[in-house]
Amino acid sequence: MQETSIRDLYEAFVTCDQKICTDTRKLEKGSIFFCLKGANFNANEFAAKALEGGCAYVVVDEEKYATAGKIFFVKDVLKTLQNLANHHRKQLKLKVLAITGSNGKTTNKELIKAVLSKNFNTLATVGNLNNHIGVPLTLLSLTKEHEIAIVEMGANHQGEINELCEIAEPDLGLITNIGKAHLEGFGGEEGVKKGKGEMYRFIEKKGGRVFINADDNVLQDLAGGMDKITYGTTKLYDVIGKQYNENEFVSFKWTTRYNEKDWNKLPMVKTQIIGQYNFINLLCAVCVGNYFKIEDAKINEALSEYVPDMNRSQLEKTENNTLILDAYNANPSSMKVAIENFAGLKAENKLLILGDMFELGEFSEAEHKKIIDLITEKKLDDVILVGPEFTKASPVKFKTFLSTIDCLGYITSQKQKNKTILIKGSRGMKLETLKGAL
Repeated sequence: MQETSIRDLYEAFVTCDQKICTDTRKLEKGSIFFCLKGANFNANEFAAKALEGGCAYVVVDEEKYATAGKIFFVKDVLKTLQNLANHHRKQLKLKVLAITGSNGKTTNKELIKAVLSKNFNTLATVGNLNNHIGVPLTLLSLTKEHEIAIVEMGANHQGEINELCEIAEPDLGLITNIGKAHLEGFGGEEGVKKGKGEMYRFIEKKGGRVFINADDNVLQDLAGGMDKITYGTTKLYDVIGKQYNENEFVSFKWTTRYNEKDWNKLPMVKTQIIGQYNFINLLCAVCVGNYFKIEDAKINEALSEYVPDMNRSQLEKTENNTLILDAYNANPSSMKVAIENFAGLKAENKLLILGDMFELGEFSEAEHKKIIDLITEKKLDDVILVGPEFTKASPVKFKTFLSTIDCLGYITSQKQKNKTILIKGSRGMKLETLKGAL
C-alpha cells in the first residue's frame, strides 16, 4: 500500500480547519484522528470508531486498518504527526521561541506569554504539552494570525531536545537553568547539561539568538560565543534587575543597558508571585519583552497582573492556614530553592510538607537525604514527609507517610491551624489533594 504524502495530508489538515485529535475519548467532529501507539494501547484499532464518531479523516500505520477512503496509511503515525507539524511551521511567518530547563519552564513560558500578549498575537504551549507529541500539537494549533509562538520543551534523556528543535525549528531559545532533574534518564548532572545544551547548539547552527541569565556561569559556558541577549543582576547586561523583599510576594525594579541607572527613579514592579527564586524568571520575561520592543509600562503591567495557577508558586489563604502550593513538580534543585525561600519567610508557625522526588534512579537515596539535611540545617522542625523515598531517608523526628492518602488521613484528624504551610512534591505524589484538609 502506498504511503500518503505530507503534502496530501496537509491539504486534508487545512480542509479540516486544522483540527487534530489523538484521543478516542475526546473525538472532535471534522478533525483528523492520528492513531498513536503506546506501551499499553494501539489506536489503530479505533480507526473505524473514529470515523463513526465524526472525524473527517484517520491516519493509521497498519495496513489492515486502512479500510476506507478517508483513512490515510503512513509508515509511522507519530513521525508523520511530527513531520506535519514541521511542515505547518514552515508555512507561517512568525517567530518561534523555545524554552527548556530543569526548573521554571512553564512559569517562564506563562510570564513571557503575558508580556508578549500586550503587543502580539501570541500562542504558547498549553499546560505541559512539551514532549514528542505535545510539541507537534502546539505547532499544529498555530494560525496565520499568530505572530509569536512560545514552545516549551521537556526532556528526560539526551537527544530529545534536539529532536524537538528539529520539529519546531526555533529562531530564539531560552534555557532557564541546568539542575538536578531527570537524573536517571540523563545519566547524571553532566548528562543533563549536555541534553539541555542541545537547544543552544541547534539555534547556533541556525544562526538564531538565545536569552540567557548571564549570572549563571554554567549557562554562559554552555552558550560560548553565540549570539546572546542577556539579563541578570551583577553587571551591565541588556536587562539588569534588583530584587526588593517587601513581603512574601516578589517585588523588583529593572532597567536596560542604555536607560536610567538611578534605582530610586525606577518604578517598583509588585507581583502576585510567591517565592523569591521567581525573581530571575520575572527578569527573563522583562528581557524578552524588551527585545520585542514592548513599552516598559506594558511589561510592568503584565507582570503585576499575572496570577500563577496549576499549583505553581500559589499563595492561598484558607479558613485555617496560609498555603504555599508548589505541588506541580519537584526535583532536587527546585526543592532546595523552595525550602530556602520558605525558611526565610517571616512567619510564626511554619509547616513543611514534602513529597518524594521522582526519576532520580540511583541518585534517589542520596538526593532525598540531602533535602533532609537541608531541612535540619534550616531548623525547620514541623515537617511532614510523604512517600517511600523520604520515609526511608528520614530521621525519627519527622512525621513520615508512605502515601499521600495516609498523610491526608492524618491531617484530617489532626487539624492544622494558624500555620504557613509549604506543599512541594513531584507530580505523581498529587500533594494538592491535601489542600482541602488544610
